[in-house]
Amino acid sequence: MRVRDWQDILSEVVDDGRDRDPDAWRAVAGTRRRSLGEDLFLAHPDAGVYQLKTYAKNPYEVRGVGARVARRVDDGLDPLFPRRRDGGENDAGRFAVQRPPEDESQAESMARRLEETVKVHADAPTTADDFFTDVMEALDSPAFGPMDYEFDARPDRLDDLADEFTDADELLSSDLDDLIESDGVDRGFQ
Repeated sequence: MRVRDWQDILSEVVDDGRDRDPDAWRAVAGTRRRSLGEDLFLAHPDAGVYQLKTYAKNPYEVRGVGARVARRVDDGLDPLFPRRRDGGENDAGRFAVQRPPEDESQAESMARRLEETVKVHADAPTTADDFFTDVMEALDSPAFGPMDYEFDARPDRLDDLADEFTDADELLSSDLDDLIESDGVDRGFQ
């Protein structure tokens, strides 16, 4: 396992999205157990499982670390991630990883596709999940899907995943704590 900057991990997810089914990604996120910041697990059946730990250094800068902790989502890991239910409803919220358009032409094309998607859904009965999926496809999102997330707490799944990857969790926590200490954000005002 190689610890890297959290943005490098997201770049890998974006790059993997080109070769994989983008709506097969799933995520679990919440606050860290004993410290400042957030924990996030991203998973795809073929890309594996990624763990990220981040914190807001200030309102304009997020810092963090991450690693690929599993090469595949096996039968033991699968139930730890949220899934789409039959009928298109999620048992959790939703997330997406976006990449900006490469140029003005691509931005205009994405805007046209998005406008058409919204028009189609405005005129036809649809579910929130179908609308979300179609919008993400119109925006050419490389990774999106269901997410179990608690803004000010930890979902049980997050603890289960951290326990599953204890060594990785401890290493990433240590590296993130070092970042927090070197940035001086753990000291408050003096």
